Amino acid sequence: MKEKLQSVKIIIALAVPAILENTMQISVGFIDTFFIGKIGTEALAGVSASNSIMNIYISFFLAVSVGCSALMTRNIGMKDYKNTNHILHQSINLAVGIGLLSGLINIIFGKSLLSLLGLSSNVIKITLPYFWAVAVPGVLISLSMILSSALRSNKDTKTPMKVGFIVNILNTVLNYFLIFGLGNWSGLGLLGAGIATTIARGVGVILLWKSLTVSKKSNTDRSSPNIFLKQNKLFKLNWETIKDISTISIPAAMEKLIMRTGQLLYISMIISISEATYAAHNIAGVIESFTYLPAMGFGVVAATLVGQQLGEGDIKSAKESGIICYILAVIFMSIAGVLIFIFAPYLTNIFSEDPNIIRDGSKALRIIAFVQPALAATFVITSALQGAGDTKYPMYITFIGIWFIRVAGIYILGIKLNMGITGVWLAIAADIVLRGALLLLRFIKVKPLTETDINYIK
Repeated sequence: MKEKLQSVKIIIALAVPAILENTMQISVGFIDTFFIGKIGTEALAGVSASNSIMNIYISFFLAVSVGCSALMTRNIGMKDYKNTNHILHQSINLAVGIGLLSGLINIIFGKSLLSLLGLSSNVIKITLPYFWAVAVPGVLISLSMILSSALRSNKDTKTPMKVGFIVNILNTVLNYFLIFGLGNWSGLGLLGAGIATTIARGVGVILLWKSLTVSKKSNTDRSSPNIFLKQNKLFKLNWETIKDISTISIPAAMEKLIMRTGQLLYISMIISISEATYAAHNIAGVIESFTYLPAMGFGVVAATLVGQQLGEGDIKSAKESGIICYILAVIFMSIAGVLIFIFAPYLTNIFSEDPNIIRDGSKALRIIAFVQPALAATFVITSALQGAGDTKYPMYITFIGIWFIRVAGIYILGIKLNMGITGVWLAIAADIVLRGALLLLRFIKVKPLTETDINYIK
């Protein structure tokens, strides 16, 4: 019992900075939505659509960070720091390549991608400059994810938290001045929001990079002294290591891609109901994202501990760590669920004064409040399985949940049965419950990783 209490203390100590970091990241979107909402409903719809497209690219960026983290934590567990750093350098090479490719695609096909979501020509016209400002420099997001993941792999959750705080403050200040202007200058409107976000992300990457770079004065003045960057090791491709990273990353990327492409489809369905319904849906999504924070934080810890403990060959502790992280996430998220159920109208009113949007946003929030324990599993248990190198199973059930439950459900309930926002979020809730239950069953009933798999990843 004493050992379990000690484990809980360690997990909470690691999770709190990760939760605060995620709070900062989500606050960037929260603040953007708040300021952009003041411009108008069309601007809000356009930015929401832009973010939906960016989420597809982020799926690939995140997948590389999953592969990087799984291999790094395993090697840290085995105390093989030389190979750990080699994996980090090759992950950065892969992230830079994918990030630059995404930027090129956005330059060429930006307008066509926005058109696919069914936005009106006027909304596309005002949105495109913003989209280019945030989407073309996609490499910044890619690098930020890899560098943060590398630090967390060595149980350093504080540095990404501090950087997230700086990025958030900078984004807030720049948003205000670049959107609305100062004095006689009227500002840049929606374009200003995009520029503010990109500048803040760039500063974040510089700070993360610095925290991992070997100093000329000392090799131990960094937050994570066991892992570091060397300029002469970058951009020297090792295809064997990239292949190992990709073996884990590709299923994780496919899982996110399945989710995001499904999201694009059902977003177009929601927009077909009305742009006001989509605005309410997006506002509810932004508010709901704050309930993810505990799960995201404990998910980070689950992936790290499971990976390192498997590297040490301790499968029992790896499974226990994953379950403890899940239970703690359920406790925190259930409390969040109660709060958003009670205060749903007041929370929605922060973003809009339109009574219809407040009404629909409140309905969505009160539905999702009931499925917080299942939502915790979709984050924490997925992270635990990915930390164990099992990225295929989450991919399979995401395909089933998103396409056969969420997309089909939104079409049937939201459109055919004319249930509107209520039908949309009932379908979302059903998908979350199904995936949460299947993930939890997988982790409890099946070993996170077999001995053969451990030897393979070594």
